[in-house]
Parts: sequence; C-alpha cells; structure tokens
Amino acid sequence: MPKLIHIELSEAERIELQKIRDTHPKAYLRERAGAILKIAAGQTPRQVALHGLLKVRWPDAVYRWVKKYQEGGVAGLEIKPGRGRKASFSP
Repeated sequence: MPKLIHIELSEAERIELQKIRDTHPKAYLRERAGAILKIAAGQTPRQVALHGLLKVRWPDAVYRWVKKYQEGGVAGLEIKPGRGRKASFSP
C-alpha cells in the first residue's frame, strides 16, 4: 500500500496558495495551487487527480506537484526555463 501523503500548511502558506489559485495569470499555477490546497484539506493526490480538478490528470503528475511543493514551496510549482523540446533547426 502506498504511503499516505499529508501536507501541513501554515496560515501564511494557505493564504499564498489561495491567492495564486484565485488570481495568478498562469493557468497551470492556479491548477497546481488548487490541487495542493485540496490535498492539505485531506483528499488524496489520486482523488484530486481523477475527480478534483477541471481536467483529469495522471495521479503521478499530482504526486510530482506535491513533491516539488514540499521541496521548493511555490517556486517549485513553476515550470523551469529550458524545459521542453529544443529546436532541431536554428536560423
């Protein structure tokens, strides 16, 4: 049986995540902040991935978001520069 994930948020962290969830211009950060808040409220990452978001996500993706948040806070949820496919042809 997998280990249960539980996130303890301070009041300041909760307010910061709620602000990101409600007003951030980047949709992926709003989604990730909402997922972290639901997990902190007691849902499992699998429940959040399959039923708690607007779009169904792979549970492994939500587990990665939790791990990145635990390691780096809100900055860990952002997509790092240089990610993605590199150009095969440079002009």
